[in-house]
Amino acid sequence: MRLLSKYTDKNLSGHVTVRPEDDEDMWHLYNLIQEGDNVRAPAIRRVQNISSTGSSESHRVRTSLTLTVTRVAFSPSAAPSNAEAGANGLNEPSASLQITGRVAVENQYVKLGAFHTLDIEANRDVRIEKAEWDSISLERLEEASVPGRGAEVGAIVCGEGTAALCLLSQHMTVVRQRIDVPIPRKRAGSATAHEKGLAKFYDLLYQSFLRHIPYASPGLRAIVIASPGWVRDAIFDYIMAEATKTTNKALLAARPKFIRVHVNSPHVHSLVEVLKSPEIISRLEETKFAREGIMLDKFFKTLGSDEHRAWYGPEHVALAVDRGAVGTLLISDELFRASDPELRKKYVAMVEDVRRKGGEVLMFSSMHESGQQLNQITGIAAILTFPLDVEIVEMEEREAKEAENARNGENE
Repeated sequence: MRLLSKYTDKNLSGHVTVRPEDDEDMWHLYNLIQEGDNVRAPAIRRVQNISSTGSSESHRVRTSLTLTVTRVAFSPSAAPSNAEAGANGLNEPSASLQITGRVAVENQYVKLGAFHTLDIEANRDVRIEKAEWDSISLERLEEASVPGRGAEVGAIVCGEGTAALCLLSQHMTVVRQRIDVPIPRKRAGSATAHEKGLAKFYDLLYQSFLRHIPYASPGLRAIVIASPGWVRDAIFDYIMAEATKTTNKALLAARPKFIRVHVNSPHVHSLVEVLKSPEIISRLEETKFAREGIMLDKFFKTLGSDEHRAWYGPEHVALAVDRGAVGTLLISDELFRASDPELRKKYVAMVEDVRRKGGEVLMFSSMHESGQQLNQITGIAAILTFPLDVEIVEMEEREAKEAENARNGENE
């Protein structure tokens, strides 16, 4: 995402103008724009003209509108199946972002206060004005506008006849295409049908791989083929054989990027399992989403072996933060999309407090499998630097509150 302009005053009130360029930029905007913000972007509005004779006609006009936001809706790109993609497979999925609100600046086509929904488009400027740009918003803006950001891992999660081709970036797992080809069972007298089914599957997967996985990109660190059984090896061999046959030098040069990993299930959620494998950890140890997967796994293991060092839930984690006990805070970006601004401020303060005391904060994206797992346990968890018994801490908090109430009563 291109940052075109930025202004904030000493109270952190201000505005930015950005230009989203891809699906991940739409996701960043979804996390940046909150209820109550003013957003200006291009819009198409239906205008009705009434003539002197009383007849009316309507037509669409393109204008720019400024809305005071009441709702933000994000829809991730839906990966086409091989049937939907058609013979040429040229359908490209794209995410959509809709901003609903009341018109804050009147123009010749729209009255002040009228409701409208903006469909945010790629490569068109968006201006966001906030009463306060908190540290989380500014951090998100900085991350989103880093040049050269993009997919770091390509993945094929597959079984016999099924595959999902994915791209993983810092904040998103995008399924670019799903493939499902019926493979007849290998029986006596029907080996030919089985082989034909496999050949169709491999060819379709190879063509989809060429379209959707940017294997020649320097920023792509790894290409993972994950499956139960032997399928991953057969697919890798087929891809390399076709690259050799067609003299695809770029694909042959990308051979060292390929990693074959065993998983128990041929589904996209197996990517969490993939990111824990030693081969992937050694290759991707510096990437944000790999670090998140490792620490989430560490949290669950700690929870199972030493529950006094692993806390989760907003209230319990807040207590641990107050005690200065949090070594690593795991928090989902979903919590910062709270409609209650005071609730968002509470989570922002927790993040800043942990960092101020020397702890690590990992902001999980709910567009990654690891973020979805974290959301299942309230979206916030902490690995503590020293053990704390939650029951004892809660009792101490109650006693401190009772003592404070007693003192206040005496003063009155």
